[in-house]
Amino acid sequence: QVQLVESGGGSVQPGGSLRLSCAASGNISSINTMAWYRQAPGKEREMVAIIRSGGSTTYADSVKGRFAISRDNARNTVYLQMNSLKSEDTAVYYCFIRAPFAYWGQGTQVTVSS
Repeated sequence: QVQLVESGGGSVQPGGSLRLSCAASGNISSINTMAWYRQAPGKEREMVAIIRSGGSTTYADSVKGRFAISRDNARNTVYLQMNSLKSEDTAVYYCFIRAPFAYWGQGTQVTVSS
């Protein structure tokens, strides 16, 4: 059994910042990919950022230069630093890991509104 616990969501004004965290625990042998996805109302879930075991990263075009993904392998934790937030960033954000099977977090709401 693997559990992913997310934290750090909330409400912020446009231009503000938030930092999401996702800690994995349970029967984990090794974590390869860690990622964040998001799903806005009425839209499909989309990839936001990926960080691989070697440290390489991939970002959605819409967040490049504003978001930064990082990981702490000793704590089995992945982070998403979100700066210069826009209203279109409003969504439920989901943590994802592959270890080696795929696991999802429960989601955390991020609302960007004035």
